[in-house]
Amino acid sequence: MKQASTYWKHVATVLGGALGAQALPLLAAPFITRWCTPAEVGAFSVWLGIVAVAAIGATLRLEAAMILDHGSGDQRTCFNVVAWSAGAVAIAMTLAAVLARAAGLPMVSSLSWAALLTLGLGTWLTAYMQTTLAYATSQGAFGKAAKAKIWGAGSIAAFQVGLLLAGVGGVSLLAGQLAGLFIGLLAATLLLKPPRPRPGLWPGVQERRYLHRRSAFWRFSLPSNLLNVLVGQLPLFMIGARHGALAAGLFALTQRVLSAPIALLASSVLEVFKRQSVKDFQAHGNCRDAYRYTFKALVLLGLGPSLVLFFFSPQLFAWAFGENWRPAGELAQILAPLYFLNFIASPLSYVFYVAGKQKMDLVWQVALFGMTLGVFAVPASLHQSVGWYATGYSVLYVVYLYMSWYCSQNRVAPA
Repeated sequence: MKQASTYWKHVATVLGGALGAQALPLLAAPFITRWCTPAEVGAFSVWLGIVAVAAIGATLRLEAAMILDHGSGDQRTCFNVVAWSAGAVAIAMTLAAVLARAAGLPMVSSLSWAALLTLGLGTWLTAYMQTTLAYATSQGAFGKAAKAKIWGAGSIAAFQVGLLLAGVGGVSLLAGQLAGLFIGLLAATLLLKPPRPRPGLWPGVQERRYLHRRSAFWRFSLPSNLLNVLVGQLPLFMIGARHGALAAGLFALTQRVLSAPIALLASSVLEVFKRQSVKDFQAHGNCRDAYRYTFKALVLLGLGPSLVLFFFSPQLFAWAFGENWRPAGELAQILAPLYFLNFIASPLSYVFYVAGKQKMDLVWQVALFGMTLGVFAVPASLHQSVGWYATGYSVLYVVYLYMSWYCSQNRVAPA
């Protein structure tokens, strides 16, 4: 009983920070959608999607390993590796973006030169912020991490709205995002005081040893998470390429609204479930109890918002964001059941890392990527493609939940 009480106390702390971090952008969204066209929102969302995918690669998923490394030396080495890898990926991203634009690739043709030249910067800031927040989780500093998230999200919203009011135009979204990321990272650094990295042109002996010891994360977790994030962004990329920036903007708003409960509630539960599941595995050899009451809580938390979106999202979108965005509400209606399953499954997926079963997760992610690519590659209307995508993804999520429950009981030896 005491363990459960402490668990939910930590969840409440993280949730408070997530509430502020998610509420501020959502409050700013009605203003942004009235001052920016769907095409401008679509172009910015493509930029943001590319950054989200690249940031996963930039960390090598070693920020997840930091939860398991409590020693200050190992954590400092982890920061060194991430600083080096994030810098390398940032430079490569910028060069690749320029070459892709010169080659006339459709995915980047809708992006301005300002967007292309800042892809690397956005990637580095996002990757390092993720690593710093993972350090906070490893230290149990949930309150300080919550404050850092609020500073970052509030700064993004304030800069975006402020620049739009100043008449800067669509570039306000990009500039506000970068400014907010920088302020959020600065706040996290001042509040948490993480180890200072000393990256070089190439990883040193300690860094290479660390990469070898934690090889499962960059060998299996990295491709698995890259596929997961890419699958999340792939519909936006393919809709933009096939149906144009207007359709991409509509889908982007749908994703943002439906992802809010996941980012707000599910991610708060995840931060605490990470720590609790590791403790339970070390003490008992499994995390059945933590998995069970986390699953029940997620179902109860996600059911109400999902039903509201399923029945009333077109009307709600038109009222909140303007009549031009009603089609986004129609897409939300199709995707509501999928996001309910996503809300439940996302936090519980960390059990694959704790149980050492990253290979299982990777196989599932490959199947999901193939399904998503196949669905959006078939010629169809926007609503048909989104419907097929939601159905296939939901079926795979049911399988995913069974796999994670099986791993929580530690019935198989770690890989």
